[in-house]
Amino acid sequence: MVDKYEDPFVRIASMIGGDEYLKVARSLLKAEDATDEEIASSTGLRINMVRKVLYDLFGKSLITGIRVKDERKGWFVYRWRTRREEVEHFIENQKKKIDERLQQRLDYENASDFYHCGNEDCPRVTFESALDGMFKCPSCQNVLNLKKNDKSRKAYQKKIDEIKQDMQQTF
Repeated sequence: MVDKYEDPFVRIASMIGGDEYLKVARSLLKAEDATDEEIASSTGLRINMVRKVLYDLFGKSLITGIRVKDERKGWFVYRWRTRREEVEHFIENQKKKIDERLQQRLDYENASDFYHCGNEDCPRVTFESALDGMFKCPSCQNVLNLKKNDKSRKAYQKKIDEIKQDMQQTF
């Protein structure tokens, strides 16, 4: 369970991957420059799960790994360290990606006409699909009518505006 006062790095890690990520993130904050074996030992997770989490967090630039030679075993190991300063950057990048996807969807909604039979269980279809099906619903065979998608457009636009406003406040 994540506390709202918990470190932002831990909260983001938990959002990304759940309990395993939460345990690994907390362990990384407690022991800077820990190896995957040390993290596995402190969290009680299997080593392959710890490595999966570490590689994912590394791929998202939230941690960094330093390769060092293990003096006892003689082979190279990675020592992992959080990059807490990158959390805000990660959040902003995610917001930008979401904003771009929502904008693409809004553009699609604005550029397309949709048809629907009125039955809630049936999908809406584009003009091209309606024309191909002779304006019969592909599911129930009822007549398709033009469906205004103003509600969807407004919802997408509202979410886009919220994200843009949030992004402006953080800069």
